[in-house]
Amino acid sequence: MATQQGMSGVDLIAVTAELRRMLPLWVHKVYQGEDRIAAIRMNTKEREKRTILIEPGKRVHLVPEVPEFPVIPPAFAMLLRKYLVGGRILDIRQRGLQRTIILDVQKSDQVYHLLIEVFDVGNIILCNEDYTIIQPLTRQKFKDRDVLPGKLYLFPPSDVSLQTREEFIATLQADDRDIVRALAVGSFLGGMYAEQVCRTAGIPKDTPAATVDGGIVYDAIHALLHEAAEHPTAVITKSGCHPVVTADPVLQGPFPLFSDALVVYYPKKVREIKEAKPKVSREDRIRHQQQEASKKFERQIKRYEEIVEKIYEEYSFVQEVITTLGSVSQVKSWQEIEDILKADTSGVGKKIKQVFPAEAAVELDLGIVVKIFVHDTVEQNAGRNYDQIKKFKRKLTGAKAAMERQIHQPVRKATGYVKPKNKWYHRFRWFQTSDGVLVIGGRDAGQNEDLVKKYLEGGDTFVHADIHGASVIIVKGKTEHWDEVSRFAAAYSGAWRSGFGTADVYAARPDQVSKTAESGEYLSRGSFVVRGERQWFKSVPLEIAIGLQKKPETRIIGGPASAVQKRAELFLLLTPGTFEPNDVAKKVVRVLRDRLPESEQKALKFALNTDSIAAFVPPGGSDIREAV
Repeated sequence: MATQQGMSGVDLIAVTAELRRMLPLWVHKVYQGEDRIAAIRMNTKEREKRTILIEPGKRVHLVPEVPEFPVIPPAFAMLLRKYLVGGRILDIRQRGLQRTIILDVQKSDQVYHLLIEVFDVGNIILCNEDYTIIQPLTRQKFKDRDVLPGKLYLFPPSDVSLQTREEFIATLQADDRDIVRALAVGSFLGGMYAEQVCRTAGIPKDTPAATVDGGIVYDAIHALLHEAAEHPTAVITKSGCHPVVTADPVLQGPFPLFSDALVVYYPKKVREIKEAKPKVSREDRIRHQQQEASKKFERQIKRYEEIVEKIYEEYSFVQEVITTLGSVSQVKSWQEIEDILKADTSGVGKKIKQVFPAEAAVELDLGIVVKIFVHDTVEQNAGRNYDQIKKFKRKLTGAKAAMERQIHQPVRKATGYVKPKNKWYHRFRWFQTSDGVLVIGGRDAGQNEDLVKKYLEGGDTFVHADIHGASVIIVKGKTEHWDEVSRFAAAYSGAWRSGFGTADVYAARPDQVSKTAESGEYLSRGSFVVRGERQWFKSVPLEIAIGLQKKPETRIIGGPASAVQKRAELFLLLTPGTFEPNDVAKKVVRVLRDRLPESEQKALKFALNTDSIAAFVPPGGSDIREAV
């Protein structure tokens, strides 16, 4: 259980499982405070934000917001940002019941391991791919290991969660403690979970460990670990915070996530979130800026008026300074004059605060600091300040005139059309099948490379036209509409550019796709090898639909006709032809716009434009075959 002193290995199993269910994740930013508390801000594939809070030696879990951290991050946080920000989190795991969480992060072609220790004083350690330490948060030297840059990170020996049944039984038979102590200490379960296992196994906790049925105990332990990882019931009791229900009476819960319970359980002082700044309207913001500018101009005018007044009040003294320094400057350098004035602490030098050799000027203390240019007369020095007064008066007049004018903000008439937010897959070619499955494709060799390396996952399907120069297509889930997927793959291939009427398309599992070429061969950027049996779709017709979707979001969509027709109120069909992509895009805009009522044409201008259309026009020549 999690206590105010820290989390147990079982608790970390529950948190690690929660984090793993969110994969894939990308590191957005790393934060760190002076008290060693850190946080990792992450992006999900839906571009949502998630935050892991890390308190070394005590806890690791999700929090709803980023806690307050210093504006200028410490050196270790900057180092982690350098190595990890933008990287994809491939896995989040725990080594057995040991209180160490490992984040595997891939950035470019490198894989880094970020190890978070939640035992003793704790640590955060960045390692390279072979677990050589790059940098720890805290350098440590122990009897059996060193946590230092350049050293290999050493993991502790296996515990019960990693042992086979036979290994665990042999361990118990060699233990001279009672069963509850053997489990609490020897198996790293802690006292409460050790008692829970004893209750589940039906074994009195004072039974000698060597005499119990180790197989029953082994099953009870793994049942507990499975429940914590897969079916947690997060609650808070008088004794602590638990991912599973124990014998203690429940004070709060159950919570949706174990992390939610931990956020409530741990002290508020480490959960303080920056107060959100109140939203200010555009008019109020501009008005405030104008008011502040006016106040600044008034202060400057007053300052320069006081300087002019002082110059004339001290006319004789200022004239003396100008005459004396002007004469001396004829025979001595300004550097020499500066040294002489610094040594003079009783005469004129006492009134001179600073010398500007490059400008032949000095600052005089006349009750206020006044800058005097030695090669100008007293009147010319006053004139310099008059010029500044005039300048700031002009600015003040302009600011006041702007404040008197009413600030108008364009008001959009309510049209009922919702401008969509950009999502992660919009930079690729994409559509949704008739049964709602996302399909994405690469626009070029670079995107093809990214799709396979970063976005092709278990449960997806790799699809490709059987021709050189085709988009990599990934189906993100299970669909019944393979006709739509195959038409999408065929359209965005070299077959369209070549003017063919059909193309063959195949599908494969992610594990069949490889970047490793056969011996003696080379794979260019965006190319891959597909091995094993494939599912084939022969003679797939080449056509693509482009349409205007109005609800629930208003946007241009493209893809197979059956998928587009389901979501768009009007659309066109394109087939391989003679007109260049830009010309086709302009023509599609005209045709779709002409089919709208005049009242809607202006309201839909934000969605219906050439750039939006061009994103779905296949490379090569096209003809508009049909308007619906």
